Amino acid sequence: MNLTIKVWRQDGPSDKGKMVDYKLTDISPDQSFLEMMDVLNNQIIEEGGEPIAFDHDCREGICGMCSMYINGEAHGPGRGVTTCQLHMRSFNDGDTIYVEPWRAKAFPVIKDLVVDRTSFDRIIASGGYVSVNTGAAQDANALPVNKDDADAAFDAATCIGCGACVATCKNSSAMLFVSAKVSQLSLLPQGKVEAHDRVLNMVKQMDEEGFGNCTNTGACEVECPKGISLENIARMNREFMFASLTNK
Repeated sequence: MNLTIKVWRQDGPSDKGKMVDYKLTDISPDQSFLEMMDVLNNQIIEEGGEPIAFDHDCREGICGMCSMYINGEAHGPGRGVTTCQLHMRSFNDGDTIYVEPWRAKAFPVIKDLVVDRTSFDRIIASGGYVSVNTGAAQDANALPVNKDDADAAFDAATCIGCGACVATCKNSSAMLFVSAKVSQLSLLPQGKVEAHDRVLNMVKQMDEEGFGNCTNTGACEVECPKGISLENIARMNREFMFASLTNK
């Protein structure tokens, strides 16, 4: 495959970035998108240039690091996959591919395609945990959990915090991410003790980070590589309203 890759290049947070064109030849359709980026970087280095900075780690769709906005879609044209799971057979010979970083006020660009997502870490630190004593390991098996709740909590827990929901939302909302973390814990007995404080603190921190509001367009659910449901947002809204009304 012969391709034209247009990549966002930006030296640092305060620098003005721009799209730069690169030509690639003989790309295998069986290569992953990140392998293609590796080939491109090798070519740039051989030509004496500075390689493109981009996030990656596991390359197995687990860590959520591979945050690229490809042809106007978070993680590219595939559904239910991260960028590292996207393969070049999703494109055609002669295609022009646009690669950009996540675009959100709360995700400032560090360099090229790398953005600062520590805002997610601060949201988790504000309440995304269980701090009360829930007993020893064997006690977990003694706590009855409704299967529907257990399944819903497990589905919410599959969120990898990649930020695709924020990048694809017209408002740069983090509601899908935050609601998944709230749901994951509030549905289980161990998390109910701190449920009120958790949702109030996490929503407060989300707002302070500069994320936008949710207007229920549903783009976040479509682009989420783990298929996190909008039902979690509805659940978080109920939890937040109840906690606000009963909070002392």
